[in-house]
Amino acid sequence: MVGIGDLATALALVLVIEGLFYALLPGQVKRMMVAVLSVPEGVLRLAGLLAAVLGLMIVVALRG
Repeated sequence: MVGIGDLATALALVLVIEGLFYALLPGQVKRMMVAVLSVPEGVLRLAGLLAAVLGLMIVVALRG
């Protein structure tokens, strides 16, 4: 069973990874944000859903 500590660790890792992108590649992040504005909402939803499902599959595979 996943505990609150696991959830906190996962959220902390998200912040670390996202923070590294902003710290190391600020120009590219800004360009990506502008580019995302032209992507249809349906495509963004599908990409988000696929990323969430893939992430869940990885967690299940690693945690069993």
